[in-house]
Amino acid sequence: MLQRTWCVAKPSSDQATLLANLNYACSQVDCRILQKGCPCSTPESLINRASVAMNLYYQSRGRNHWNCDFRNSALIVVTDPKPVTSK
Repeated sequence: MLQRTWCVAKPSSDQATLLANLNYACSQVDCRILQKGCPCSTPESLINRASVAMNLYYQSRGRNHWNCDFRNSALIVVTDPKPVTSK
């Protein structure tokens, strides 16, 4: 069985890069999951939204490491990155 992997934005990525990654990924895959009210729309931070979009792209392209590069602003993780809600 293949290990589950996810593609997320590097925490060091700047806002412009995150926005470019979000826009690119959503031009290639369906990002409706990010609409308000959907589980993946919170938290509403740009890094979270970009990570969700980048992961959708990565998953849809077969989870190859080259599908999670985004000009070296992403990384592959083996722990599910679902956001932990804070109180």
